[in-house]
Amino acid sequence: MTYCTGVMLDTGMVFASDSRTNAGVDNIASFCKMTVFEKAGDRVIVLLSSGNLAGTQAVISILKQRSAKPGSANLWNTESMFDAALLVSDAMREVDRRDSPHLAASKISFNASFILGGQIAGEAPRLFRIYAEGTFIEASIETPYFQTGETKYGKPIIDRVITRSTSLNNAAKCVLVSFDSTMCSNLSVGMPIDLLCYQRDSLVVKMRRRFGEGDAYFVELGKQWTEGTRLVFDQLSNLDW
Repeated sequence: MTYCTGVMLDTGMVFASDSRTNAGVDNIASFCKMTVFEKAGDRVIVLLSSGNLAGTQAVISILKQRSAKPGSANLWNTESMFDAALLVSDAMREVDRRDSPHLAASKISFNASFILGGQIAGEAPRLFRIYAEGTFIEASIETPYFQTGETKYGKPIIDRVITRSTSLNNAAKCVLVSFDSTMCSNLSVGMPIDLLCYQRDSLVVKMRRRFGEGDAYFVELGKQWTEGTRLVFDQLSNLDW
């Protein structure tokens, strides 16, 4: 399993993904699930992947191969983030058409999904959630974030804290707490965590960090959140019996 989230803010965007994959307790490994297409001054496109690892890697490979072909529509020359989402969708369907008969024979489904976000010069930042079928939806003011993978444990803190007016710094902290909460309750999500914060209209990545096992900041953040939660809980009004 995995956990990825992308957040749309007035001042920019936050992306984060874990790195754990597993095919049972005897086969656990780490793979980066964040892919960045960056051309300073022109575009920053971030792709987060979850689901079948072979499927997601195949999709990303197709996107990179097409980007290397002169004259082809690709993530380096597409004129809008909507068109970028279409390119990812097309690559997903290509992999699905090729692999689905073989997967079906083993009773396995093509369950790859993606979060795509970023900004291309000339338009505002945009954020999409792309489903396994290749269909997608776009973030709105009412729904400023998307998650994929093991989402349920990290969702409550984001729902309570994140709005479009949240600062990039606070959103980054909130997302990290979301990952800490998820890892406390689900062993299929694990370190390292890749975090990227994009400042609106900068068209360049300036804030990107990987948190490995035992990272001092991440450990302290989790400790402060646990202690603070217990303190607030102890201050709640008692039941009137």
